[in-house]
Amino acid sequence: MPRNIIKTEKPVILSGYQAVLKPSKFGYSINVIVDQTIIDQLEEDRTNSLKWAESKLKNPKRSVLRPEPWEEVSEGQYKIKLGWNEEKKPPVIDTSGTQITDTSTPIYEGSTVKVAFWQKPYVLKDNVTYGTSLKCLGIQVITLNSQAGVDTGDMDVSDISEMFGTSQGFKVGEPNISNEHTVTEDDEDF
Repeated sequence: MPRNIIKTEKPVILSGYQAVLKPSKFGYSINVIVDQTIIDQLEEDRTNSLKWAESKLKNPKRSVLRPEPWEEVSEGQYKIKLGWNEEKKPPVIDTSGTQITDTSTPIYEGSTVKVAFWQKPYVLKDNVTYGTSLKCLGIQVITLNSQAGVDTGDMDVSDISEMFGTSQGFKVGEPNISNEHTVTEDDEDF
């Protein structure tokens, strides 16, 4: 089954806990907020992916379909989570295409990024449960939020840099800290 690569054309905002350059106890992950256009692409791709998974099931009539790997958080806005392990670590680049290797770079909630990923169908070992998951191919950091209180397949750093191109914003060695996404008292839920 061929991969359908999905890329956010515009920067998206990170939401919630992020483990992009340093793993948490659960591994690496990134949570981003995407709009309806990305979800439309995912829903179309999910239909085809589920057909493949259903063909691998032992007994399709007794199967259990897992929910979509995205969640609506507000009208037309969805949260997706992409996870990976050390062996499948995607390249993380700045706006000029330079790989970010400093694990202390603060890629936290409120930062903006572009992401490339694909939807992978799966069937669990029980041969009954199936669904799709989202696999990260690469991340381009556009802005960092300084008020904090990530299967590449055959793609390498240069492939990911070429896919995203260059943008204005964060560059390794040239931080330009912005307070655009600063939380105010009115924004807090407490």
